[in-house]
Amino acid sequence: MAYSAPSNPVLAGLDPTAPPRINQVVDNRVLTRLGGTHLALLDQLKPTANVPDSFPMNHMQLVLKASAAREAALQSLLAAQHDPASPKFHQWLTPAEFGEYFGVADPDISTVVSWLRSQGFTVNGVYPNKLQIDFSGTAGEVRQAFHTQESRYVVNRVSHIANSSDISIPTALRPVVVGVAGLNDFRPQPQHTPPEVGQFDPSTQRFKIIRSATTKTKSPAPLAVPFVGGVRGFVPYDMNVIYNTSPLYRAGLTGRGITIAVVEDQDMDTSDWPNFVKQFGLGSYHGTFKQFQPQLSPSTGNCTDPGGNNPDSESIETVLDSEWSTAMAPGANIWVATCSDSDSTNFFGGVFTAADNLINGASRPDIISASYGYGEGFTDAASKAAIDLMWAQADVEGISVFVSSGDSGSNPSFNGSIINGVPAIDANSFATSPNDTGVGGTDTADVLDGTTSTYFNSKLNSVYGSAKSYVPEITWNQSCGNTRAAKDLVHLSALQFCKNALIYDPYGYYVTSEAGSGGPSSVDRKPAWQRIVHGAAKDQSRDLPDVSLFGGSYGGYSWVIICTGLYPCTTNFTSPVFLVGGTSLSSPMFAGIQALIDQGLSKAGLAADQGNAAPTLYILASSGYGGATGPAPSSLAACNANNGATGTGNCVFHDITDGGNSTQCVVVESFDETTPDCYFYGTINNFQGAYGPTMVGLTATSIAVYNANTAAYTAHAGWSFANGLGSVNAYNLFNAWKKFVNAP
Repeated sequence: MAYSAPSNPVLAGLDPTAPPRINQVVDNRVLTRLGGTHLALLDQLKPTANVPDSFPMNHMQLVLKASAAREAALQSLLAAQHDPASPKFHQWLTPAEFGEYFGVADPDISTVVSWLRSQGFTVNGVYPNKLQIDFSGTAGEVRQAFHTQESRYVVNRVSHIANSSDISIPTALRPVVVGVAGLNDFRPQPQHTPPEVGQFDPSTQRFKIIRSATTKTKSPAPLAVPFVGGVRGFVPYDMNVIYNTSPLYRAGLTGRGITIAVVEDQDMDTSDWPNFVKQFGLGSYHGTFKQFQPQLSPSTGNCTDPGGNNPDSESIETVLDSEWSTAMAPGANIWVATCSDSDSTNFFGGVFTAADNLINGASRPDIISASYGYGEGFTDAASKAAIDLMWAQADVEGISVFVSSGDSGSNPSFNGSIINGVPAIDANSFATSPNDTGVGGTDTADVLDGTTSTYFNSKLNSVYGSAKSYVPEITWNQSCGNTRAAKDLVHLSALQFCKNALIYDPYGYYVTSEAGSGGPSSVDRKPAWQRIVHGAAKDQSRDLPDVSLFGGSYGGYSWVIICTGLYPCTTNFTSPVFLVGGTSLSSPMFAGIQALIDQGLSKAGLAADQGNAAPTLYILASSGYGGATGPAPSSLAACNANNGATGTGNCVFHDITDGGNSTQCVVVESFDETTPDCYFYGTINNFQGAYGPTMVGLTATSIAVYNANTAAYTAHAGWSFANGLGSVNAYNLFNAWKKFVNAP
């Protein structure tokens, strides 16, 4: 069939016509089972009850798949959009164009919609990408239509609903249907550390913890850093100096005109953001802020206000994301896009819906930061397909997406708890798409090294900062698996450090998995651009993280300050403040750095939007780190983060080679479960005084031996699972990026 040339030149050579792939009569008696459409981890558990048929299942998504030819065409286009030599370089699509050229044919969508309605479901709408259908019904209708029972399970002592088996659909629909996202209510967790309340002491220029966010009463940690005068709270000035954004501000690059959206499932008190801006002297940059619920047109009704716009119920995660993206890009437009979890049973709930609606909406951001996560082991195939589809669509539209890699070492599903009962190695399913950039966590090494006076002033300046320069970084790891802490504090290996801890911590109150996350995907294949840099894992998996920024500190000494409704920031910190950290900090910070780059390229007359940042980051890193084969260049050693400010001034990346994210993991003997990928080094007789005998170990790729080669994972030269490519010098990154895109 003849068709007219597309108005968007990036679509030249692509055919918008697609023959229908549903070529049989839909017969509900002829079924096909869709593998992987229930959570395999539940096969080891017995359901506690069946969900009543009347139970509402709202705003599920039937996830569709494009033809193989269209998927190949999409991958080819994405490669061209990231290739400076291509005429399609940085030429982006709209959601409607994406749907027309890469979605499912309209006749097939009509057939699927008719079938859903025939099963009693309400079809709320078809997404513009023509690959998602929003629909609602009941557990009974799910059972009848998809031949699976919604049941209740207890996982990690929390009750959940989930489908007890893979779904089945009429065979005629199989060519276009991936599965249903929204058949379980597992919710990813915000990737921030539990906040502490600190009161500033002018005499020490430090904060005293006056109320711990943890509920357990603890004595001082026997293996902690010996703090003097309290803990420190970093402010925007500190991160601006450490990651060298300040020269960009002086050049007029503040993120102005660039929109960063942080996607959330709960509101924040809208008075917090202006308080933060005022407290830290960012008002002259004229950034903007708005909080809203992103809707589709016509609306499916799947995004309602989750509430929380008050001091008592606001989300700390939302506050952290909005304020610290501004900290790095003080002139940017900050969108806080929130949707309620209660609107759907979708696996990622309101966070997924907020991002998905933005990407498919009429008004789209330049950058998205998502600070939530759960391992792929907790993600069913349909939900994972929906996530990867969402980020691929964002990429082809030019939106740069940054996702926190996680806060519990080699398995990101245990933020605030301890890895147990599942494989200790996993990767954040929200971040393992090849079309987003995963951001891990670092720690400053000055405290363990005893070099704080070299890198920080003893007195805070007028905007409460003290950093002098770039500071050496190690992997953020709060457990005894922290090799740098073991070496610097007691001159032992991490394994012996942990064994000694059993003597001083007989109940395991200080056992923790808190650390920046990284690991290989078990679903997504390694993209070509991740193979090109020194140190890249020789596997076939999409690996995390890609880059890292400050996330937290060993012993809880260093935090960042946020301004909240309950604890607003006051001049000279006369009242208490919240101190917080996590990869929920590092992701919005990197989003802020990207906004500076986008504005700079726009000022040079080029496209502001860059799409997924990761391909460019790896190409730029290969120049300094060297390729995946052959000897490493001298510039790799010169850019070692351990050098601090000495010799790294010309580096784009700081190569983090010390530490690692191998953390503690446990098996409670009475729970009759196992924890694969855990090297057990001892037993706690009564874990935390309540759980009885418990084996404790360190995450590892071998259960027979634990060393630098088997620890999951050790930092090393070049890319690593501990910190990816490392952290960045934002000024040098911008200049290298300009050169890459041939900007004048």
